[in-house]
Amino acid sequence: MWDNPRLLNSAANLLFGLAAALFAFGVLQALLRSPLFPLREIVVLGELRNASREEIANALDGLGGNFFAAELADVRGRLEQVAWIRRVDTRRVWPDRIEVRLEEHVAFARWGDSGFVNTFGEPFAAAVDAAEQARLPLLAGPAGTEGELARRYRRFADLLAPLGSAPDRVVLTPRHAWQLRLGEGPYAGLSLELGRDGADAVEDRLARFVAAVPESLARVPLRAGAPAASAGGGHVDLRYPNGFALRVTGWKS
Repeated sequence: MWDNPRLLNSAANLLFGLAAALFAFGVLQALLRSPLFPLREIVVLGELRNASREEIANALDGLGGNFFAAELADVRGRLEQVAWIRRVDTRRVWPDRIEVRLEEHVAFARWGDSGFVNTFGEPFAAAVDAAEQARLPLLAGPAGTEGELARRYRRFADLLAPLGSAPDRVVLTPRHAWQLRLGEGPYAGLSLELGRDGADAVEDRLARFVAAVPESLARVPLRAGAPAASAGGGHVDLRYPNGFALRVTGWKS
């Protein structure tokens, strides 16, 4: 071994690398424990409409470590547990500050019996006052379909715009059939049975219905000067290839 220069060089390099790693580890430990680099401030950026500064402060209470030791993942994890907080971005700012940028959920719709869906189609739980809840449409469907419900709602609302109505409820059944109920507008309370996507998409059936309303539903008298659906309780079955069936509560034929 001692007569083999190549082997000696390899051993020397290994020892040198090990010593360098131990030195770097020691320096890192010294930095993590050093009182010379205290963490003096956590700056919270971003507009907060629902989460309170007190909730943010409570979530960060007891955060340990100096500037180097404070775990950014821990900061994010703590703040992501605060109701209304959707996203947390963090960064260290030399020499003694961590900046936190918060993004809140924006409620897009109610989800089932409890919970909400944000504008990205993501579910979240938070306290929303009764007036705001009444303004939001209702989405319901199997777990994991929140994003699809939000996307379809927007599409259905665009298609229904010529009628001056928008859905106040969109349901995807366990059999993946679509059901709508119209909210404010001349056809408020009208329920639409769209069925499942097949040879033609449910959006195509809804578009045909909207195009046919002026020459069909709008001409059906329920009471003087009012279209059939204006009193609520009407139900339209669009699961037909070339038309639709109308049922109005109170009609016997």
